[in-house]
Amino acid sequence: MTGSSIVAMGHYQPSKVLTNDDLAQIVETNDEWIQSRVGIKERRIADTETVADMAGFAAEKALANSGLSAADIDLVVVATTSSIDRCPNVATRVARKLGIVAPAAYDVNTACSGFSYALATVDHAIRAGAAKNAIVIGVEKLSDIVDWTDRSTAVIFGDGAGAAVVSATDEPGIGPVLWGSDPEKGDAIVIEGWRPYIQQAGQTVFRWATFALPALAAEACEKAGIKPSELVAFVPHQANLRIIEPLARKLGAPDLIVARDVVESGNTSAASIPMALSKLVERREIPSGAPVLLFGFGGGLTYAGQVVRCP
Repeated sequence: MTGSSIVAMGHYQPSKVLTNDDLAQIVETNDEWIQSRVGIKERRIADTETVADMAGFAAEKALANSGLSAADIDLVVVATTSSIDRCPNVATRVARKLGIVAPAAYDVNTACSGFSYALATVDHAIRAGAAKNAIVIGVEKLSDIVDWTDRSTAVIFGDGAGAAVVSATDEPGIGPVLWGSDPEKGDAIVIEGWRPYIQQAGQTVFRWATFALPALAAEACEKAGIKPSELVAFVPHQANLRIIEPLARKLGAPDLIVARDVVESGNTSAASIPMALSKLVERREIPSGAPVLLFGFGGGLTYAGQVVRCP
């Protein structure tokens, strides 16, 4: 095998919906203020579900959609920045839930770019012959670490999980990753200390994302040997509609299908890309085999992106 491909997707969101009007009862804000600044209408909040629970539910769905069994999986990788439990890691908890025996299992934390980082490491492992079939998960329970009295962050974040089954293939379905970071701006988003809250310098992140990311997204396409105009869809990290829409326009592909799951789900960090892609696949909005640019960015400030073929 000379490459790997995403063969199936799955996602999970808690049933509890927190609307902008609900938030207005908690903190000084309103629907118009939130939508005009970040484009979010509502988000999902986990009550009893843990990070590992949500990861397991999404992975279970992706595995069922793939036609493979737990016995076929030899690698589990989870991207998260919000797991309260440090050991055992989330990946081994998911493996146990699904009945996967003796897989390689590790967690990745690069915040909002985590899924693209995790997907790249899985692709590399499969190309190197270290794995054949893998489950890659992005999952967050950010409600655990949100200060609900701080309207600058409380209105943004939500909970959920998305997962992909990745398998060895003769033809590469996952393009080369473009990844990196801007450590000098690393303190723009922090979750530090014991029992921390998310703190974010919103304008710093916004300026960095709107000015730096268009060229990086185009470079990710170049590494895959594809022009942005040849893309069918664009699934960026669902940070803010005011970042997503200008970034999509600057790619120079006016007919792109652009994921806008942030409107209904809020910012779910590492979960946002796989969750948004899974929904587009489930609704059959992207043809199978079509080229899709995934691009994550956020805390660190880290970024990662690659062109994949839609399952």
